[in-house]
Order: sequence, then C-alpha cells, then structure tokens
Amino acid sequence: MPSSPSSTPRWPWVIVVVLVAAAGWWLFGQREAPQSAPDTDAATAAQPQGPAASTPPAGSQPQAAPAIQHPVPGDAADAALPALAASDDAAWQALSGAFGNDAALGIVLREHLIQRLVVMIDNLTQPSLTRNALAVKPLEGTLQVREGETAMEIDPANAQRYAPYVAAFTHADPATLVQAYRRFYPLFQQAYLELGKPNAYFNDRLVEVIDHLLQAPDPSGPLSVEPDGKGRLRFTDPALERLSVGQKALVRLGPQQEAAVKQQLRAIRTALTRMD
Repeated sequence: MPSSPSSTPRWPWVIVVVLVAAAGWWLFGQREAPQSAPDTDAATAAQPQGPAASTPPAGSQPQAAPAIQHPVPGDAADAALPALAASDDAAWQALSGAFGNDAALGIVLREHLIQRLVVMIDNLTQPSLTRNALAVKPLEGTLQVREGETAMEIDPANAQRYAPYVAAFTHADPATLVQAYRRFYPLFQQAYLELGKPNAYFNDRLVEVIDHLLQAPDPSGPLSVEPDGKGRLRFTDPALERLSVGQKALVRLGPQQEAAVKQQLRAIRTALTRMD
C-alpha cells in the first residue's frame, strides 16, 4: 500500500542510494552471480567483502581516527528517525510511495536494506561482489553478446536492459536527495560502524567511492569478452578486466549511458561536499 503524502518525502535518499549502489550489480546479471543463494541473516548481510581487519600487536597504541573530510552537520539529522534495526518498513514504505508500481522495486531486497546499501557501496571498489553484499537482485537474463570481427563483443542492445534504471538515477535531483540524506545520515553511519570500522566516516567513504567510479575509463569501441572457463564472461583487455566491480559496471553501460551516470555522480559529489 503506498505511503501517505506526508511520509513519502521522509526517505527519498533511499532512491538515489539504491541506484548508486545497484549500478555495481544490475549491469552484470546472472553470468556474474555466484551460484549460492543469498543469506538474509542480518549479521551476514552486514559483513564487508574486504579482508578481515588485522589484530594490532600487543601493547600497541590504538590508531587515531582520521580527520573527517566531508562532515555532515549534526543538526541536520531527523529527530524522528527509527532505529536502524527497525528501519526496513519505513524505508520500504517510502520507496513504494515514491515509485508506485514501478517494476524497479522488484529487484530491491527488503530485509536489512540500509545495512545492505552500506555494504554494497563500500564494496564497489573491490574486484567482485558476493550475493551477501547486495541490496538488489540481479536482472533477469544474461549479458547479451554478439560476434565481432575477431572476438565476442558486448551487444549494444544491452543498453535497453539498463535504460530504466539509468533514467531513474540520472533524472533524480542531486541537491534534494542529498539534503534528505543528511537528515538520515546517522543510520548510514551506524551501519558503517557495525562493519567493524570504528574510526571510519561513511560520508567520506561515499565520496571516495564516487571518485573511484568517476575514474572508470571511457572506451569508445566495442568491448570484447571471452569465456573464463567458469561459466562467466571476462574482458579480453587485461586493463578492463582488472577494474573494480563498480568501474566494470559503468564501462558495460556503453558510452552514452556511462557519460550520463558520471555526470550525475559528479553532481551528487558536489552536493555531498557542500554540506559543511
């Protein structure tokens, strides 16, 4: 049931964060997905993909927290925020009210939504994503390829598969969404701390991830791929294959959609870094 008009604006940040984070998964489909089913346990969903933190030597002094680069004003938070553990219904209700019957909601995982978003954003700089690090389901079907002159190529027709999500992301108003994000920042920060990063600041990490995505190359020609022997596809260009999962996602969009997404990411970054 859609939320009332008064409740719809409370969580608009969820829309843009879902779209930012999901870019790292929507574009890969089942070919890039591990075969195991996702674990919906809250603790599992909140585990980072990166290596476990090392134990400091006995007697060593704890490291000082790094200086916050892009602070979110403390007075920007909404006093009526739900607890993180009880935030799923409010977030989902706001999504339903904002999107209505939009088919895009069908790929969003409802349980532990905020925690999943934080984990997924944090892992977009990694070589790959596991199902436990997802806030969305993979798109149905597989990546479409065609025969090129010398190798298989990603079919430009895949752009239509991603078009609704790219359009939703690029048409969002960055300033409005970031303003709302500030109101609910404490939940993002709490979820990030629960990843075992007591000195980390999520807003700085979000800006860092955006900067990383903006460094994705802009290939102008066909993208050649080949089977990797494990039922998946990989880029034949070693430089592209070494990219992070987030950068690969942008490259696979194709030149026009990649440029549009990057333009929106720059606008969001500008809004995020003007919050102090």
